[in-house]
Amino acid sequence: MPEYPDVVVYQERLTSYLVGRTLDDVRLGSPFVVRTVDPPLTAAKGAKVHRVKRLGKRLVLELDEQLFIVLHLMIAGRLRWRRKGLKTTGRGVLAVFDISDAPGRPAGCLVFTEASKKKRASLHVVRGLDSLLPFNRGGLDVSRCSPSAFAARVRSERHTLKRTLTDPRLFDGIGNAYSDEILHRAGLSPVQLSTNLSDQAVCRLHDACTAVLSEWTERLRAEVGDGFPDKVTAFRDEMAVHGKYRQPCPSCATPIQRIVKAENEVNYCPTCQTGGKLLADRALSRLLKTDWPRSLAELDERLGR
Repeated sequence: MPEYPDVVVYQERLTSYLVGRTLDDVRLGSPFVVRTVDPPLTAAKGAKVHRVKRLGKRLVLELDEQLFIVLHLMIAGRLRWRRKGLKTTGRGVLAVFDISDAPGRPAGCLVFTEASKKKRASLHVVRGLDSLLPFNRGGLDVSRCSPSAFAARVRSERHTLKRTLTDPRLFDGIGNAYSDEILHRAGLSPVQLSTNLSDQAVCRLHDACTAVLSEWTERLRAEVGDGFPDKVTAFRDEMAVHGKYRQPCPSCATPIQRIVKAENEVNYCPTCQTGGKLLADRALSRLLKTDWPRSLAELDERLGR
């Protein structure tokens, strides 16, 4: 799922590509993507784009007369820019927004796609600022909050740090990938309880949040430049732990470990984050019971290394 750095860059590039231009038409590739009926999607036809906003992981196009198109990419949704005349149909295309030309900017199409059969991505059409309130989950923007506000939010509910960081009611735009990177940078276990953190640990976590999100936003900005982000992914070679199961930790060379639950997985370094302890994968630990290795040394012994 696109997270804070990806969505910020999407917002910036959409602002550059769309603001001041007219939405000539909207063509649906899948009627299931539209989750509202009043006002109808056709109300956006011929409207001018005045602003592009971000609400957590959602992108909002503000049109004439306070008409808003709210896009949620979910896990497999993506946005692509195509110049007028290029192919915009095909498998996975949910909607196509035809955009007028402007001085120095040729006409083109914003293509909303989803590479999944589960159809989780969504498009809402609403009118009025109050209509946006239900889409705001209330998460704190760590790039703008004070250390004291961050600490209060971390300790406001008793959860694991992984769940705390990825809860949109608590923090804004952090998902599975960047929470792994943040916790590794902070040297904290993903299963550490938020209410048990020392003041020093909370400070490290805040510093890691701001640093990781800022660094990755700048990295993605530089990668995209004046173009459009066509290669949005949660798995990047430069990441320290996310998606790096069994690969060496860049800090200590310990093989990265993981916990798998449903479609998500937690990636962590035992040496840097858990004092050498292996966190039990629920499914495997139930199966292996007392045979589950408790440390890296025990794992190496089991594997004959």
